[in-house]
Amino acid sequence: MTVRVRIAPSPTGNLHIGTARTAVFNWLFARHHGGQFILRVEDTDTERSRSEFTDNITEGLQWLGITWDEGPFFQSQRLDLYRQAIQTLLDNGLAYRAYDTPAELDAMRTEQKAKNLAPRYDNRHRDLTEDQQRAFEAEGRQAVIRFKIDDDRVIQWHDLVRGPMTWKGSDLGGDMVVARASSVEQIGQPLYNLAVVVDDMDMAITHVIRGEDHIANTAKQILLYEALGGAVPEFAHTPLILNRAGQKLSKRDGVTSISDFRKMGFTAEALANYMTLLGWSAPDGAEVFTLAEAAQQFSFDRVNKAGAKFDWDKLDWLNSQYLHATPADTLVDLLVPYWQEAGYTFDLARDRPWLTRLTALLAPSLTRLTDAVEQGRFFFTPTVTYADKATQQLTQDGVGDLLQAAADAIAAGAPLDSLEAGKALVDTVVKAQGVKKGVMMKSMRAALMGDMQGPDLMESWLILHQRGFDTQRLADAIAIARQSSSPVPLPHEARPSS
Repeated sequence: MTVRVRIAPSPTGNLHIGTARTAVFNWLFARHHGGQFILRVEDTDTERSRSEFTDNITEGLQWLGITWDEGPFFQSQRLDLYRQAIQTLLDNGLAYRAYDTPAELDAMRTEQKAKNLAPRYDNRHRDLTEDQQRAFEAEGRQAVIRFKIDDDRVIQWHDLVRGPMTWKGSDLGGDMVVARASSVEQIGQPLYNLAVVVDDMDMAITHVIRGEDHIANTAKQILLYEALGGAVPEFAHTPLILNRAGQKLSKRDGVTSISDFRKMGFTAEALANYMTLLGWSAPDGAEVFTLAEAAQQFSFDRVNKAGAKFDWDKLDWLNSQYLHATPADTLVDLLVPYWQEAGYTFDLARDRPWLTRLTALLAPSLTRLTDAVEQGRFFFTPTVTYADKATQQLTQDGVGDLLQAAADAIAAGAPLDSLEAGKALVDTVVKAQGVKKGVMMKSMRAALMGDMQGPDLMESWLILHQRGFDTQRLADAIAIARQSSSPVPLPHEARPSS
């Protein structure tokens, strides 16, 4: 048997992390068994379905590295297939037209509630005569088509995650609507449970892998597979993704769509890796792996029944592992869109070597790609704002002369094309000015960075120098030092010994 699985998102919103995690599990299972992964778009909800959502879903899956072997197939293009199946159910006496009005259905539910009964359809139109049907039609009533469910039937299946599952027909809410707004001449819009079964049969799906919120649908769908003469696939119902309060993750929790995670600076590899860990664990205990590596070990034996709590700290940690392991010449391509969106000015073709060097400097401190926007900000501007501690350093006695000596050396053509050249320039100025190297380094950090903390000073200096920003900042810092009316004396221990 060739394993065939599917992901069937509805294009009524952007790709949700729950749907994406389901896609990941389907893909892993298919790849582990050398099977096929099929993409099907359930777009029969014409009022809410949008082409931009379809694009968001397909682009999100591709970004994550989830490729499909067949599709995408669109339910809206398969309506005749569903209507043929419904007609088969009608012809075989397994479905019927029901003409209840909304008011009648509301009254039925109100009565059931008053009696503390579970809401369900009471099957009142199951055995209408032709005369009764014609009378309802004459009144202008529109029918729905309901599939007959035997209350005495017991539905059982072995779930690959949850083990033996049993449902009673009496717990399924009465005869199920499979199509709306149907007349004697025409079958109306098919509904989810019918369409999904017909699709699975037509596409020879062997395993249905989806969230546990579909368990109740499974019992109904098994009855439809049997009624239509189809093979019943195996089922695996994966745990829901929960928020910190243990409730199903929703839009109220903030970011839930894959495109939002992407904007927040998470890499595709880290997010796919993390989603794999939401409910599954590797046999060897590994936490950092590619999808291809996970597929080699994936099985439902290691998928949890309990809900998987979303952990932002864990996702951040995983993302940082990928960022720190990514070569600078690759990572720069991921950072450029964020720098461009922030409005930073550069010519990508001309400045790529400079951008790559900046990326190498920032990479070890990045948790998300977006961190590079703030951390890289002052590398893209000729001037910098000085923090109080930096100003205090600049106004110490003698710092102005020290910075002027450095500026003069640069103006005189002292090379600054390597760390060794930068260190040589520092040593020359320190010796000429008769100060300790620590004073020079603190003063240069204050002048170039506007703060007393930050990335490696020498590497930062070289990066700024390549764009000529160091000379402007030195000039600004010297002006601050010269304008100080009451210079602060250098600390005694910082003065050269006699």
